[in-house]
Amino acid sequence: MSQNEPSAIYTVVVAHSSSLRDRTSAAILEAAAVVFFRHGVGTSMDEVADAAGMGRATVYRYFPNRDALLGALASHALEDTATRLEEAEIEVVPVAEGVARAARALVAAWSQYAFLAEEAEHVEQAQVEDRIGRPLRSLFRRGIADGTLRGDWSDEEMSHLFGGLLHAAAKMTAESRVGVERAAAMVSSLFLDGACARGSD
Repeated sequence: MSQNEPSAIYTVVVAHSSSLRDRTSAAILEAAAVVFFRHGVGTSMDEVADAAGMGRATVYRYFPNRDALLGALASHALEDTATRLEEAEIEVVPVAEGVARAARALVAAWSQYAFLAEEAEHVEQAQVEDRIGRPLRSLFRRGIADGTLRGDWSDEEMSHLFGGLLHAAAKMTAESRVGVERAAAMVSSLFLDGACARGSD
């Protein structure tokens, strides 16, 4: 046996343990998102454990209380939302198409995490601003600069208005009043009808 073998075995064991922990944590978060989505954040941790197919003690080992679980869910929701927005590539298409893509990506994500809307203390606002707000305002600035969007509204004002429409659409989708595609189409249509420059398509 070479001297390197023990350390190599240790590395494999640690990597396996870390992978298992990540999978267990992800399964708990996925189950919690479904349970909280359906029944609200007041749902017991026991129900989260049942949904995850795990013992209550396992859930508490990963998330010692509801606040810890909600904080982790908020981080997970932000990562999921930001990834969807990045994959939409709103920066490489015409502004109107970018708005439509952003609406689809964000409504799809936010409708799954609508229960977090009343949990602002668990949301890292600086991260939301950096990963969601910044690319949206960049899109709106580009639209103002190229004449697609009206010049008498600032990118900040457009961002607030767009966000309001997104939240309303996500809530409608979460309540199963409309589907994601229809809700996203409503957001982009309403926003562009008001925000497009006069004479712009």
